[in-house]
Amino acid sequence: MKNILPKIFLFSVFLSSVLSFAQNKSDRELLLIDKDWRFSFGHLYDTEKDFGHATGYFSYLTKTGFGDGPASKDFDDRAWRKLDLPHDWAVEQSFSEKGSFSHGFKTAGKGFPEKSIGWYRKKISIPETDKGKIISLQFDGVFRNSKVFFNGYYLGTEESGYNGFEYDVTAYVNYNGDNTIVVRADASMEEGWFYEGAGIYRHVYLKKTNPVFVALDGTYVTSEIKNNDAEVTAEVTIENKSHYKGSVEVIQTIFDASDKQISSVSETIQVPEFYRSASFTSKLHVKNPKLWDIDSPILYRLVTELKQNGKTIDRYETSFGIRTIQFDAEKGFFLNGKPVKLKGTNNHQDHAGIGTALPDELQYYRIQKLKEMGSNAYRCSHHPPTPELLDACDKLGMLVIDETRLMGINEYHLNDLERMMKRDRNHPSIFCWSVGNEEWNIEGNIVGERITNIMQDFSKSIDPTRPVTVGISSGFKSGISSVVEIMGYNYLGNGDIDAHRNEFKQQPGMGTEEGSTFATRGIYFTDDARHYQSAYDKKPRPSFYSIEEGWKFYAERPYLAGMFIWTGFDYRGEPTPYGWPSVTSYFGMMDVCGFPKDNVFYLKSWWGNKPVLHIMPHWNWSGMEGKEIDVWAYSNCDEVELFLNKKSLGKKKMQPNSHLEWKVNYTPGTLEAVGYKKGKKVLTETQKTTGKAENIKLSLDKENVLKGNVSVITVEFTDKNGLHIPTANDEVTFSIKGGKILGVGNGDPTSLEKDQFIDDVRLVPITNFQEQKTTAATLPEQLSNYAENDWITAFKDRDYKKQAPSYIYKGEFDLKNNSASNVVSFFYKKIGVETVVFVNGIKVEPSIEDPQKYNLSSAILKEGKNIIHIAATPLHKVKDWDVMNTDPGIIQVVTPADSWKRKLFNGYAQIIIQKEENAKEVVLSASAKGLRIGTLVVK
Repeated sequence: MKNILPKIFLFSVFLSSVLSFAQNKSDRELLLIDKDWRFSFGHLYDTEKDFGHATGYFSYLTKTGFGDGPASKDFDDRAWRKLDLPHDWAVEQSFSEKGSFSHGFKTAGKGFPEKSIGWYRKKISIPETDKGKIISLQFDGVFRNSKVFFNGYYLGTEESGYNGFEYDVTAYVNYNGDNTIVVRADASMEEGWFYEGAGIYRHVYLKKTNPVFVALDGTYVTSEIKNNDAEVTAEVTIENKSHYKGSVEVIQTIFDASDKQISSVSETIQVPEFYRSASFTSKLHVKNPKLWDIDSPILYRLVTELKQNGKTIDRYETSFGIRTIQFDAEKGFFLNGKPVKLKGTNNHQDHAGIGTALPDELQYYRIQKLKEMGSNAYRCSHHPPTPELLDACDKLGMLVIDETRLMGINEYHLNDLERMMKRDRNHPSIFCWSVGNEEWNIEGNIVGERITNIMQDFSKSIDPTRPVTVGISSGFKSGISSVVEIMGYNYLGNGDIDAHRNEFKQQPGMGTEEGSTFATRGIYFTDDARHYQSAYDKKPRPSFYSIEEGWKFYAERPYLAGMFIWTGFDYRGEPTPYGWPSVTSYFGMMDVCGFPKDNVFYLKSWWGNKPVLHIMPHWNWSGMEGKEIDVWAYSNCDEVELFLNKKSLGKKKMQPNSHLEWKVNYTPGTLEAVGYKKGKKVLTETQKTTGKAENIKLSLDKENVLKGNVSVITVEFTDKNGLHIPTANDEVTFSIKGGKILGVGNGDPTSLEKDQFIDDVRLVPITNFQEQKTTAATLPEQLSNYAENDWITAFKDRDYKKQAPSYIYKGEFDLKNNSASNVVSFFYKKIGVETVVFVNGIKVEPSIEDPQKYNLSSAILKEGKNIIHIAATPLHKVKDWDVMNTDPGIIQVVTPADSWKRKLFNGYAQIIIQKEENAKEVVLSASAKGLRIGTLVVK
């Protein structure tokens, strides 16, 4: 076993800024390009339904620039759906028992070829003034197996759904004109055994730099604290994509949280050769640094400037925090020299209503919810997170285990690990790297040892300042357990932790997964028929332990650094111990919305530092009068006394890391608990029997700690006295002005309600397309009778040198169950110089906003087969090899979305809203049958 870690380190992080630095006289710009994308489903194996992609004689892999189908820059995407990123198409789909158990039974991805391929297209303009700059596209993550094209040029494929990646598009730019970005995402393959979403679910940026610039994730900062001062080592990697062979001045400047300059150093260096990179190191001094801590997450800012002949050509910002970490095999974990017990949770990255496409504000919301519970650590399960999650942890004070997706020693595995570490290694929140989780096939054998040793040593070559761990669950005896730097125990029931520790006394350890209990928020009697688990904290299975049992075990052992509960939040998929129609997990301390289950208050009692008193269950048990109810109290008070309708049921003494229980015969009224410390009454908590629902209460969640355009709203019913009704399960309908709704949820693990209510966009092809020659050059105003025997396949064997003066074309399109509320349009693709369109014999005029779009009223449409005629004068080839368009266009059918709605589940629902950019306020209204309308104004 190797010695564990030097004691003191400094860590820093690059935070991508969406602001242009041109105003700071730098050539660098990083522009967020999430707005106004076009989206459509393709098809996994039917090339016709995949818009003919990769079917051309010269396709994108045969000759450069031959992207075909939607990958072509000239592809007509006007009929596609318009949306903003981030976007998760899986969450928009319905549920089906045929869907993936692990991915929450959504009808997307594996098993649904028509919903496994998603195409995205966006046009951007790049001005002539950017000539000479390096232009790149930067993606934070696309799920999954993405192919990216720019102006028809294939840029590359990224298999992982979690890696960020970047493509240089400089050679392909059309300056002062349209530039087309195309992404094809293939979500048919699952990477994990949990909900992963689908599509471009993270941010996309357009990056512009000088040809001599700081490379992607190109800074790395470490330090050592000496005599209360920090000696900072700032390494910068500079890339040269020009033929410039001279020198540049590198200026490194540190600013504190108030933007006061506190240290700076400058040196002149020789730039690397053409298309090469090189790293350079500077030393800076910070006097009496303010340390980053979970309670005071103080950040500094390193500004790296490159100057060429006195002009700033690049300016790169790195946010960082100064702090020390240490693992001790006897005493646990130390932060800034002080012992810290890790009170952690594991979490996947999805949230109610929005899947994996979380707005940045939601990252802060979720971390703040965990902080409020008393948690101080977060394990990224089981993949690299989005950068904004780590930003939230940096700013709010949450320690992080950052985890790669797959163990292995080849380029695929080590490249993924390296990219994750280089992107994330400067975040002060990260205190440990995880290179694997529950790899049962290799955990206990020599292969596991070899892989772990290689990945561990490889990690040290990139970042020697943090330890490496692996989560292990198939016994703690040999293999990975023998060599991993920090032992990660997954579940007490899977092995003898004390015995392993006694054999490897120099190896620090922590519980990387613990708990794994089943609980449904607001449910207090298990009902297997309805797939509801009681929220009382009890042993879920013989080999697993309750939350209380798990925490007691780790709390009583100083040599264990702490534990990470499975999980902080419920997540989609893995609905153990049930299956369909359960669609989310039962493991969370909170549900998928972030509403607390009762276990939250147990943890808050013993993880936090404030007085806590909570009693369960609620006190609405109509029909159970006189029956015995288990009443539990979670508290860190010395004693708790319970009263029912002001009659004492006894005072009990609280043991550390425990809870209290009473047996109470149900009588409506008021259940009251009183907490005492040192004999004095300090807290009171009540559960009251409520009246019937009369009002809808909307409240803005106070955990929105940073200003933004996204808000989380809690929905609940109250009685005439304003009391929350914990058994309410009625449906609420929402309307909004000044903003839009992003998603709705309620935490019900069996809810098959829609997460999102969006217009359905269906594309209907024109089939059986035929033509006849006409002798008139003037196009008709009404249809004539055309001989049926004269119709031939359109454009077949067309001699473009001997064309008729005009042609009449005929095709058909099928409308099934076409509602009068549907909006039907024909997006014409030019097959003639002049054109007249008839649908079912009636002439249709083009729309005002687009002369090649025809709005089709319900009065002229038929159920089933509809006939379209197009009269057109022909297009002529300029060159013999010109490829002429033969596609007349597409029929778009838009079915308007239903009103947004959601049932309350045991008293709560959640709605996530986003303010329009120019709106001064958002007005959200909620209505339900027989109740007063609730209204909330968000400014």
